[in-house]
Amino acid sequence: MLKRSILLTGTMTLTIVLSGCFQGEQSLEEVDPPQGAEAVDKTGDAESGEQEEAVDEAKEKEDQPEVETVARQLFLIDANGMVAAQTLELPNPDTKEVATQVLEYLVKGGPVTSLLPNGFQAVLPEGTEVLGVNLQEDGTMIVDFSKEFKDYEAKEELVILEAMTHTLTQFDSVKDIQLRIDGDPQSEMPVNGTPINEGYSRSNGINIDDTDTLDFVNSKAVTMYYPKEYNDSRYYVPVTQYVNNKEDDDTYASIVQALIKGPGLDTNVEQVFNSDTVLTNKPKLEDGVLELEFNKELLKEADQPVIADDVMETLVRTLTEQQQVKAVNIKVEKVDELVNENGEAYTEPVTKQTFIPSEKL
Repeated sequence: MLKRSILLTGTMTLTIVLSGCFQGEQSLEEVDPPQGAEAVDKTGDAESGEQEEAVDEAKEKEDQPEVETVARQLFLIDANGMVAAQTLELPNPDTKEVATQVLEYLVKGGPVTSLLPNGFQAVLPEGTEVLGVNLQEDGTMIVDFSKEFKDYEAKEELVILEAMTHTLTQFDSVKDIQLRIDGDPQSEMPVNGTPINEGYSRSNGINIDDTDTLDFVNSKAVTMYYPKEYNDSRYYVPVTQYVNNKEDDDTYASIVQALIKGPGLDTNVEQVFNSDTVLTNKPKLEDGVLELEFNKELLKEADQPVIADDVMETLVRTLTEQQQVKAVNIKVEKVDELVNENGEAYTEPVTKQTFIPSEKL
C-alpha cells in the first residue's frame, strides 16, 4: 500500500513538470497578458523621441544669434551667358574687408552657391582664393588671386574681367582694377591676353555690342540697361553700345534714342519703349540733374499720367552711368504731374539709389 502511494505521488509530480515544459514552448503572442496590464506602444515612444529631438533642434536654432546681412551687388552670368547684376543678402563682415568678400562670392562652388538666383552662375574659377586687395589713393583697386584664377577657358575671359570690374566699381571709391597672381603684376589676362595695362574700368564696357556702328572715331561707348525676365526672376542686363559723339550732337539725346531703338545684338531683353517715343526738347543738365522732356508716347497709357516702372528704371540706370549725371527728372508735354505704377507722384528727380544699393568701402 505504501509503495502504491509513493508511485502515485511520483506520477503526479512528473505530470506537473511536463505540463510546465509544454507551456514554456508557447510563443509570447499566445500568452495572454494579465488583466489590467497596459500595452507598451514602442512606435509611440519612437515618435515621441523624434518630436523631442525636433523641439531641441528648434530651440537650439532660436538660441543662436541671427546673422546680420547687408545687400550687395554681384555681377554674375545669366542663362544666356550675359553679365548681369543681382542684389544678394551677404553676411555683414566683422571687418571692413568688403571688397574681399564680394570677390569670394564670385567664385564657382564658393559661398554664393546656395544664394544663386535661378539661371545664374558664379564667374571666377573654382578654387580661386583672394590673397589680398589694396585700394590706391587714385581709386585703383589691386586684386591678388591665387594661381587657380588661371583655370578658365579663353571664351570666358571677358565675362570674368567684366564681372570683377563691375562688382568692385559699384563702390564709389573704386575707379578701376589691376590684377596680380600670387603677387606677380599682370598687364593682361592670363589665358587670352586681354589687356589690363594701367587698370580696367567700366569705360571698357560690358556685354559689348558694336555691330551697328562702324564709325568709332565719332562714336562713344555707353552702357545701356535693359530689363529681362527669366523664370519669374526680373533683372537688368547692361549692354555697351556706341552712340554718336560728334560736336554738334547731344550725347544725352543720343543715349535716349539708342535706348528707344534697343540693343543690336540678340540678348533676349525686353523693349519697354513705344517706338514713337521722342524727346520734345534738348536735354538739360544742371547741378547733376538731367532734365528730359518727352511726347505722350512715353506714357504707359495715352490718357493716364503713368510712366511704366521699367521705363523709368531703364532711363535712370542708363543715364546715371554718365559721370556728371546724379539724378534724372522726367517730364511729358502737357502733363503736370507724373506718377509711377502705384500712383505715387514723382516730386523729386530720381537717382539710381532708388533701384540699387549704394555702397562705400
